[in-house]
Amino acid sequence: MTSSLLSQTSAATASTASSNGTALLPVPDLARPAKPKKVNTVSRTLDSGLQVVVVRRPSVPMVEARLRLPFLSARAHHLARSSLLSDTILTGTAEHDREGLAIALQEIGGDISVGLDADRLLLSASALSARLPALLGLLAEVVTSASYPKDQVEGERGRLVERITLARSQAGVIANEALAARLAPGHPYGLTLPDADDVAATTPAQLLALHERQIRPSEAILVLVGDLVPARALDTVERVFADWTGTATSGRVAALPALDLGPMQIVNRPGSVQTSLRLGGRALSRSDDRYPALQLANLAFGGYFSSRWVENIREDKGYTYSARSALDHAKLGSDFTASADVATEVTAPAVLETLYELGRISSLPVTENELESVRQYAIGTMALAISTQAGLASTLSGLLGAGLDLDWWVRHRERLAAVRVDQVAEVAAEYLAPRKMVAVAVGDADQITGPLSGIIDVTPAIGTKR
Repeated sequence: MTSSLLSQTSAATASTASSNGTALLPVPDLARPAKPKKVNTVSRTLDSGLQVVVVRRPSVPMVEARLRLPFLSARAHHLARSSLLSDTILTGTAEHDREGLAIALQEIGGDISVGLDADRLLLSASALSARLPALLGLLAEVVTSASYPKDQVEGERGRLVERITLARSQAGVIANEALAARLAPGHPYGLTLPDADDVAATTPAQLLALHERQIRPSEAILVLVGDLVPARALDTVERVFADWTGTATSGRVAALPALDLGPMQIVNRPGSVQTSLRLGGRALSRSDDRYPALQLANLAFGGYFSSRWVENIREDKGYTYSARSALDHAKLGSDFTASADVATEVTAPAVLETLYELGRISSLPVTENELESVRQYAIGTMALAISTQAGLASTLSGLLGAGLDLDWWVRHRERLAAVRVDQVAEVAAEYLAPRKMVAVAVGDADQITGPLSGIIDVTPAIGTKR
């Protein structure tokens, strides 16, 4: 639809120009992306085990910091406690209360935010580059002396319980939880939201114990990107973090279990006017030589707006506003996921078209034009991802956390440029075939079960989690 509309628009433009006697110039081909410049990193591993990586990028007088702490754990109640910890770690330290910490950051033109997933706790910070010592001092203060004041913990705990309750009323969240549980049953990766009762029962003492156990420098990674002198910045880090010591004790986490493929799981949401569809399967890690081909296969299927799946169920059929597939990477494995929210009455047709597109991408080679389009998209988005100080810092932190580095980033562009149609076909057949997927549908079971059972095996509907 998009391409035909573009053709019609171009034709109309040409007709208008011709009628006006204006000569049309040919539209030039897209320029090839410029070869990326090598990013020079300077690194040092401190005696404490903290790995520090510095990149000089003086585009603006700012510095971006990313402190990544491994946080994967199979301990009971870990997700509840780590979620509350991430919400309260900035509420007080030995030297500042919550307001005092905010004022200290404001004085240096700075900010600190906290992110959490199953693998890591991430402290993201920025400030004027001239105030790097002060910013690092505040980061060090947080990791060495966060105090988790009782009144602050109680307030944030109540707000977190409310957010969890609200989230679990949304079909998309329910579907994401159900898919994660099928991809990693009984594993920390199978949990995307903490149990509200576990959060409500978490105490400040338990947060302090978790902090003591896992916020340690032994496997932490600190990335600094900005207008700075790398050697001087490394010396500053070593001085400021000298008192941060110790080894994290998160415990052993089992490998991902094998997928139990089985029928589509229906989660009943009575009266729902939409169905949230989720599919998933295993994927290649970014360190695998065949990963570039799988990345391009995913893009061709559903990874960007002009992909086959989006063109089919959004542009052509009008079944959904949003459909997207992705490759998700974690420390212990990678997954392919596909998601779409569709009207209840077109649930079965949308699933049928989804299975058709998965079957087509896994059994018929993409065209040379398709391959070139997704290749240029992948290379272009890579360049955008590291075009800013913040983007480069986040990208480098993520790569280092996965055991990769920016050399991988540069080589990956070259590998993408070399991928052939037959290589895309090979990995698509292995990883994107419908028979390799688990599937979940969250919607009105009375309305969708019958039509779905005509095209795919389904389980008896289960209720939503409260």
